[in-house]
Amino acid sequence: MLYSNDCIAAISTPAGSGGIAIIRISGKDAFFIADKMFCANKEGVLSHCVSKMPDHTIKHGYVFDGGELVDECLLSKMEAPRTYTAENVVEVNCHGGFAVATKILELAIRCGARPAEPGEFTKRAFLNGRLDLSEAEGVMDIINAKTEESRKAAARQLSGRLSRQIEDICGRLVKALAEMEVSIDYPEYEMDEQAGDDASLVLKSIKEELLKLSATYDRGRLVRDGLKLVIAGLPNAGKSSLMNMLSGYNRSIVTDIPGTTRDTVDEFVQIDGVPIIITDTAGIRETEDTVEKIGVERAFEKIEEADLVVYVADCLDFEDDNEGANALKQEHIANVSRLTPENSVVIINKTDLDGEDGNASKKAEEFFKDFTCIKASILENKGVEPVFDIIKIRFLNQAAGYGSQNIITNIRHKTLIDQALSLLTAAEESLLGGMPLDCVSYDVRLCSEKLGEIIGKNISEDVIHDIFSRFCLGK
Repeated sequence: MLYSNDCIAAISTPAGSGGIAIIRISGKDAFFIADKMFCANKEGVLSHCVSKMPDHTIKHGYVFDGGELVDECLLSKMEAPRTYTAENVVEVNCHGGFAVATKILELAIRCGARPAEPGEFTKRAFLNGRLDLSEAEGVMDIINAKTEESRKAAARQLSGRLSRQIEDICGRLVKALAEMEVSIDYPEYEMDEQAGDDASLVLKSIKEELLKLSATYDRGRLVRDGLKLVIAGLPNAGKSSLMNMLSGYNRSIVTDIPGTTRDTVDEFVQIDGVPIIITDTAGIRETEDTVEKIGVERAFEKIEEADLVVYVADCLDFEDDNEGANALKQEHIANVSRLTPENSVVIINKTDLDGEDGNASKKAEEFFKDFTCIKASILENKGVEPVFDIIKIRFLNQAAGYGSQNIITNIRHKTLIDQALSLLTAAEESLLGGMPLDCVSYDVRLCSEKLGEIIGKNISEDVIHDIFSRFCLGK
């Protein structure tokens, strides 16, 4: 069943030791369950004190399991519908140890509650009409926000700004539908041409608005998830050393043995507030080693997905013109053929090993002349500062500039908006082709339904379950 009126309970704070832990109980019988375990006195004499408490108040007391004291705590009572779930809610604030929080949760379950599923409190808020689906997803985005910009984007969604825009668009579509259906139902008044012209103007306006909204997704994804930065290059070029320098600790193993990194290694960092997902990849080269081949394939996949690729090249690969050096250059050519100057930067590494004349570095710079090049010694942390500037500029160019407008950060919303746009295009083509208004209204109705799914209208139980299953337990 999608919704039941039973009572649920969960620990709403992270596991482990801390100042306090919060056990949340929600449902019609939440107060009666709390009455069975909460006392206002140290003697453990139950007096139904929770049921008697005024609404939206906090009371100091003690949790007892029979005659055994479990903990001293504060209990908050909140009566429906002015609660997070729009149900009766009790929150027990106890000392923040794992054992005591687990004990109180077990006691609540024995007293009549059941363990909450992941995201079930927020699901009940949605099902009870306190939040629409887009706002509920904003709750999870706020919890997962890693930067101030991602928090702001999530707060906009939670505030209902996107929902209001979608509601407004759906309202205009419904009005256009109503006018078309009047014309369909009363053909004797010959209003088809006027209704078609009016609908064409409305659909054009809505299409422009949805196109602008859809176009914000790439920026929204960067704000929410971070810039995808991939470090690539031949084996033993210094990729893992760069990974460790950017992440601030020894995240990747560094040795002089080529092929040490055989899989992708991910790390989330912030550089001056810019969220970055750094991926260190296996050295890209021809190899007969089965495991290393898989690592190279994954490196190529990550390069395809990247917002920015930092290609690390050993300057000494360009020092000589012999058979071995030329073979390395051919490998570099094959690798950079997968890159574009717009999404890549080349670090010419190990300049500390180049001679005083720096001939190898100059040859490398000429080799990569189509790319932005940075000459550096990653191991000695010299000359790498421009990488940070390039990262920040790339993020700001791609993620900034949306101001106060709504921004799409959720792939589900993006997909539904793009489907709605396809239906609008079909409706416009039907109008231009002189098709009956019945055909036009069919696509317009489907368009409205697709947009309604963003805020939770006409949505299946499976989709709802999938969305809330990604939430943390206790939220």
